[in-house]
Amino acid sequence: MSKNRLNSNINTDKSGFKDFFSINDLREKDYKNVDLLPNERLAIKNYDRYRIVELNKQTSEGRFHNKYMQLQVMANLSPFEEFLKEDYFL
Repeated sequence: MSKNRLNSNINTDKSGFKDFFSINDLREKDYKNVDLLPNERLAIKNYDRYRIVELNKQTSEGRFHNKYMQLQVMANLSPFEEFLKEDYFL
């Protein structure tokens, strides 16, 4: 995959799969030493903060595990732009 394509915010793959970058996609780019845009770094930072706050709110082990799985799904299946919304600025 070209560096140009990795730096775009939209994955234009026509295979029928997701057409956006998730938080985990951004993490993978970062691990591969591909430069992230400022808004991509901010989305990761917001997600990480949100994750910690939400997990700390859980009052039982069962709720903790359910929230943990929900957050994993969000990191895998939500466009990273979701975490640029004001709701995630904690």
